[in-house]
Amino acid sequence: MIEAIAFYLLAITAVLAGAGVVLSRSPVHSVLWLILAFFASAGLFVLLGAEFLAMLLVVVYVGAVAVLFLFVVMMLDVDFVKLREGFTRYLPLATIVAAILLAEMIIVSLAVASGGAAADGQIVPATADASNVETIGRVLYTDYVYIFQAAGIVLLIAMIGAIVLTLRHKPHVRRQNPGDQINRDRRTAVEIKSAATGRGVSPEELL
Repeated sequence: MIEAIAFYLLAITAVLAGAGVVLSRSPVHSVLWLILAFFASAGLFVLLGAEFLAMLLVVVYVGAVAVLFLFVVMMLDVDFVKLREGFTRYLPLATIVAAILLAEMIIVSLAVASGGAAADGQIVPATADASNVETIGRVLYTDYVYIFQAAGIVLLIAMIGAIVLTLRHKPHVRRQNPGDQINRDRRTAVEIKSAATGRGVSPEELL
């Protein structure tokens, strides 16, 4: 009885939060509704016994992706009025795409409900002495360890590429030069400089 009440409460919360993401006029409010939808979905996963997916939603999506979206939306000066100008023009295409996605979800749900989707698949059964997370960890770090490491390398390369593409050096920002600091004469490594009030010391004077 308690599980049924929790299921309906979390399901209604997830549906309302999803509607809030789409219908909210403010992008900041949309991200907050999205975080609520993630938490409600994580609760549903816990009820299903999938603790790993619940932890993934909270740690990765809420703790990283949703918060990153929130900071990007708040920091960027985006003209959302201009973005909404073509809403009615693309509404028929969006309706067709939404109908196709809905049909796919219905087909997959019917296949899973009939038991035919996972009948031919290789399922690793969870034992009584191991939890869901431990079972997934054993399979992930034994059978799929090389694929897991390759995915980590791809994400690392993507992160480095994003940093390189977005890094901008501003001319008026004073930066340290580690090479000059390391190659400096050790006898004059510590030196007292008299700086003029309000002007400071230029980098040339420090060398």
